[in-house]
Amino acid sequence: MSTVDQIPGISVGLVEGDDVFQWNVMLMISDDCKFYGGGFFRARLSFPEQYPLLPPKMKFVTKIWHPNIYENGEVCISILHPPEEDSTGYESASERWSPVQTPATILLSVISMLSSPNDESAANVEAARQWRDDPAGFKKTVRKCVRDSAENFG
Repeated sequence: MSTVDQIPGISVGLVEGDDVFQWNVMLMISDDCKFYGGGFFRARLSFPEQYPLLPPKMKFVTKIWHPNIYENGEVCISILHPPEEDSTGYESASERWSPVQTPATILLSVISMLSSPNDESAANVEAARQWRDDPAGFKKTVRKCVRDSAENFG
């Protein structure tokens, strides 16, 4: 986990005991991030027993509004999709999970995703619609998530 801990704004630790398959994650988003800057977002990385052959799952515990995050907090990003051909043809196998990915590359990809949502492959259709059709409303909703995350930090 030390590689992840060396990335500014990211902190990780085991959920409890010595279960190395469950990690708590804290993303302290820098002010450089277009929408989520100043936010403190808690998440969980859950690694399968077949890791690194299969990807972990990532789920935000802190409420977050984003086109690529389901309302229940689950992250939908290509590198966390199983390493197989996409039946819909949207993603190539090279965009999906590969054992060369690390927790650090996952978290950096998620931070990048926060700044650049993909509304063509939405997990949260309403957030994607708002991102596309009502940018001011999207920003207002996200800023509320950021304020709430800062109030609940600690």
